[in-house]
Amino acid sequence: MRVLLAAYDSRGGVEPLVGLAVRLRELGADVLVCAPPDEEFTQRLAGVGVEMVPTGKSVRALATGKTRPTAAGVPRRAAELVVAFYDNVIAAAEGCDVDVVVATGIVPAVAGVRSAAEKLGIRYVYASHQPVTLPSPHHPPLARPGHPLPEDVTDNQALWDQEALDAQAVFGEAVNTHRASVDLPLVDNVRDHVFTDRPWLATDPVLAPWPQPADLEVVQTGAWVLPDERPLPADLVAFLDAGAPPVYVGFGSIPMRDPEDVARAAIEAIRAQGRRAVVGRGWAGLALIDDADDCFVVDEVNHQALFRRVGAVVHHGGAGTTTTATWAGTPQVVVPQFGDQPYFAGRVAELGIGAAHDGPTPTFESLSTALKTALAPETGARATAVAGMFRTDGATVTAKLLIDIVSEEGRPASA
Repeated sequence: MRVLLAAYDSRGGVEPLVGLAVRLRELGADVLVCAPPDEEFTQRLAGVGVEMVPTGKSVRALATGKTRPTAAGVPRRAAELVVAFYDNVIAAAEGCDVDVVVATGIVPAVAGVRSAAEKLGIRYVYASHQPVTLPSPHHPPLARPGHPLPEDVTDNQALWDQEALDAQAVFGEAVNTHRASVDLPLVDNVRDHVFTDRPWLATDPVLAPWPQPADLEVVQTGAWVLPDERPLPADLVAFLDAGAPPVYVGFGSIPMRDPEDVARAAIEAIRAQGRRAVVGRGWAGLALIDDADDCFVVDEVNHQALFRRVGAVVHHGGAGTTTTATWAGTPQVVVPQFGDQPYFAGRVAELGIGAAHDGPTPTFESLSTALKTALAPETGARATAVAGMFRTDGATVTAKLLIDIVSEEGRPASA
């Protein structure tokens, strides 16, 4: 059996594929991953011995503004992603007899994957790493850039109907122009076309549940996590060992406006709580504000190991970081920027495992207030309790589902 996994996403969207790929190989499957060409992704997959096909342009360059398209340039970028993922999936699948493809990430890339699967008659599965991107009567859709949700509409179903029209307006021409070029039928609802009527939800059911009842048949697998055995750098370990658990602050793959002000506000708020700080440089380029010995800056490190050594995690609320901090049992302060991040901030607050910061711009005062909540003994106890409920078998569950799909005769190509 051979499985192809595809994602055009930041680290939080690519890392789950690492966990799934490893579990698939343990069950005897061969795995190939199509992912962005950023060095951190290629190194991570190479580190677990999984073959990767670099696909699309650098996500980091796009996120940090070096190649960020204008609104007028979005259709062109979408068309590029459709073609890139279609071509690479076609080439990979034809060369090694792929049995099933699993796609996550943004719509145009996934549309290219599905078109390739259709062309070759290969089974196709779509998976999401957050429930709020899937149509549901229990929550509104996320607004697309340039397509704000109508303020006078409060019915979620009506909003989801509008969101499907918006997705078609943004991506439909790029997707259908390509499908016509490869002799595939046109689609009039790109969103539902890529999601299918039975998407998979790769989230922990305690942290990010799928509310019922819902019309969409969602298969919740659990989060695709993998124990990370990479050691922390020796100098970081020495810093951690030198005192009480510090507070980590980092915003992962999210660029921050005024990163110097953000770093200053965070470090000063952490110091005001009598704590040391570990600063994750990330794509925001956070840095230390002075040469005092109570702060330490890190680049790419094992977050699973680090988060278990700190007293709290201040972050942006991406699915990957929130999942890792929740699994670690470490209290969180979530400073959401956009997309699904306000959802995860809300879940952290609702579960009592941390604080949801009000708005995307942290200040000394706002972070000080949030840190008092996160560092309170009752929050730590609750974070430990929720970590005990966290399911760690999501990647194994998913790997077995994929093997079952391939083993079943007569299964429709769209799982």
